Amino acid sequence: MVKKLSPDKLTVALPKGRLFDQTIQLFNSCGILDRTVSQNSRKLILETEGFNFLLVRAKDVPTYVEYGVADIGVAGDDVLLESGADVYRPVDLGIGACTIMVAGLPEDRDRYFSNPTTLKISTKYPNIAREFFGKKGIKVQIIELYGSIELAPLVGLSDFIVDIVETGRTLRENGLVVIEEIRPSSAKLIVNRVSYKTKNELITDIIEKLENSLVKG
Repeated sequence: MVKKLSPDKLTVALPKGRLFDQTIQLFNSCGILDRTVSQNSRKLILETEGFNFLLVRAKDVPTYVEYGVADIGVAGDDVLLESGADVYRPVDLGIGACTIMVAGLPEDRDRYFSNPTTLKISTKYPNIAREFFGKKGIKVQIIELYGSIELAPLVGLSDFIVDIVETGRTLRENGLVVIEEIRPSSAKLIVNRVSYKTKNELITDIIEKLENSLVKG
């Protein structure tokens, strides 16, 4: 049986993973969500009086919003840049702050800055890495990994990694260092372009609540 979402409600894509708890706290604080939600819940659709909440993988949030399954969602700049999704980004939520960086072994720092022509890069952000190194005129062989990326330069799988860094603790514990910063990243409220027109009053209300909460907070 196909689950039908009420068209009269706003459908919100919530990102499971590192942004989830901060997103729930923010939505609770400004009255968008009136209950505690666990990302480990087996129930993937939560219905409240005015909303349908979808619990989805963080990487998939831009897809759900771009294609109109969700009217709004929360996604980090890293995910948005990688996906290239065509969505509005009206509010920087000020959560999930991190930096997209190139990292590697300290003894490889000099080689990185000696104008290499090609590099092997391990990352879960192939598009971000290609664009960044392309602007530098460096050809890259991308090795896509989705866990324990820090392992790659330690075992010779790649020269460097491109990943998000919050505190840098994982890098330090594995003997790696930041080689170069690509750009900062934080979570954004994202909005489907059609929904912004057809549900403008509801979405504008959400934007105002979030902005007011951020000013107070």
